[in-house]
Amino acid sequence: MQEVIGLFAISEILRGLLSQYFSNPQWIDLFMALINLGGILTVISMSAIVLVYAERKISAYMQVRIGPNRVGPWGTIQSVADMIKLMSKEDIIPDSADKKMWILAPVLLFIPSAAVYAVFPFDRQAIFADLNIGIFYFIAVASQSTLPFLMAGWSSNSKYALVGGMRTVAQMLSYEVPMAFSIVGVVMLTGSMRMSDIVAAQQHGWFIFLQPVAFVVYMIAAIAETNRAPFDLVECESELVAGPFTEYSGMRWALFFLAEYSNLLAASAIATTLFLGGWNGPWLPGWLWFFLKIGVMIFVFMWFRWTFPRLRIDQLMTFGWKVLLPLALVNVLITGIGIYSYKLFS
Repeated sequence: MQEVIGLFAISEILRGLLSQYFSNPQWIDLFMALINLGGILTVISMSAIVLVYAERKISAYMQVRIGPNRVGPWGTIQSVADMIKLMSKEDIIPDSADKKMWILAPVLLFIPSAAVYAVFPFDRQAIFADLNIGIFYFIAVASQSTLPFLMAGWSSNSKYALVGGMRTVAQMLSYEVPMAFSIVGVVMLTGSMRMSDIVAAQQHGWFIFLQPVAFVVYMIAAIAETNRAPFDLVECESELVAGPFTEYSGMRWALFFLAEYSNLLAASAIATTLFLGGWNGPWLPGWLWFFLKIGVMIFVFMWFRWTFPRLRIDQLMTFGWKVLLPLALVNVLITGIGIYSYKLFS
């Protein structure tokens, strides 16, 4: 069943159709790459619309509210209406801003958010680029999103935006370190940084049971990396401003939040790949298992957002450096001892 309706089978069907019109295999590879790229961008764009609606409904349920219920059946078209509203808003550029850097910042923020999807194994043999350094690629590309936040704050020529940008960079850099060390334990167990190898190693048991501490550290660090509550200090509510994107409006402002939901989906996909067995599962096709697990992880992220109170910036930094990082390092040490002991006595 999985082979019949799997993504790899669909890819082979498309390749066969293209081979009827193009004899050069290089042209076929080019068109397949464009189709895969279009599929990734479609997933990102559609996920933002769906996740905004889902977050409103989930938060309304948790807080005993109704949520969107007027635009479309059960409010399902509310996100589309919001998108149209943002597209029709005036694009205001501050006179004193560094215009080139200011315009470029939200675009550069979206690029790393989309580039990380290249190494996600959506199904068996359904991966855009199965790199042998897939985990390293993810960490390296995801860390590039700190620069656009700083660019947005600096180029706005606003002290509020600059403080928000510096705060964002401090937060993201601080939580990238424990996140990277939480992933090291999984890499040690598999002996590979290739995403497909990590998923294949979980056919008989998910790593969440072998690496529970790493999973908890990753979850907390991922929430901070995606700038979501209780770590959403990017928006600077104590100053009643929007942090590094204070001076942005319309679709430029919306790009920051499109990147946030893209990062949320990416963080859930990585958690699914590293700890929840990826596409592995009975009866259903692999890609469906992958997206079901991602949906569960997204619900957990949203559950955290509407449950825990926001931390102060000093509490945030202290927790990252003095709690999460030591936990991640101890987990790496215990994992190494466990692997050595297993090899010694087996």
